[in-house]
Amino acid sequence: MNDPRYQDVYEYMKGFLTEERLSKIEKYAEESSDFVLPVLENIYQFRNAAAIIRSVEACGFHKIAALEEENVFNPNTRVARGADTWMQVEKMPKTMSSLQQIRDKGYKILAVSPEKNAVSLPEYELKEPVALIFGTEMEGVSQEVLDFADETLIIPMYGFTQSFNVSVAAAICMYELKQKLLKSDIDYKLSDEKKLAMKIRWAVNSARSGDEVLNHYLKKHNIEAAF
Repeated sequence: MNDPRYQDVYEYMKGFLTEERLSKIEKYAEESSDFVLPVLENIYQFRNAAAIIRSVEACGFHKIAALEEENVFNPNTRVARGADTWMQVEKMPKTMSSLQQIRDKGYKILAVSPEKNAVSLPEYELKEPVALIFGTEMEGVSQEVLDFADETLIIPMYGFTQSFNVSVAAAICMYELKQKLLKSDIDYKLSDEKKLAMKIRWAVNSARSGDEVLNHYLKKHNIEAAF
């Protein structure tokens, strides 16, 4: 994203958007953040995948990482209700190497699970970027991921039921952590460079034949895409 022509790319793509859509892109880009990165471990129910995307986007976070093993991350677009238009999904193999790549980007690995002296969500002090790992629907976070994690987080339970559906757990965690950020003095929003890249993606996803339009422009101006 060091090429100064990327701003020109965005200006060009804006010409294919309605005023209403452009206004929304400019508005919601300002609140977007990747300070909390949801990481989904081998989620197999497409309704859960879509519900998680919807909740994450509603909280102003626009990227998730999907660790795939035998299951392909394939959200149901009807359940997502258009949220998938705004989300960037990075699919990665379910390996410790993938988690190490996330850690190397500056994220603390935080597994949502009651093991390892887990910290209660309301009491958790959010001080640095966190990759929040949610496990499979039946088994939760795998042992190898728990062993790799820097810390674990637990959602308090007040009834006989001792676990939430994974999509509900994700919604609770993302909303609670967003509230913590809003009340803090942490600079949690996207950098100008990341924000521009995101706005280009949103414009492309919003325009009719957006990918073709973008690729034609990039080829014509000899620009290499990095977004």
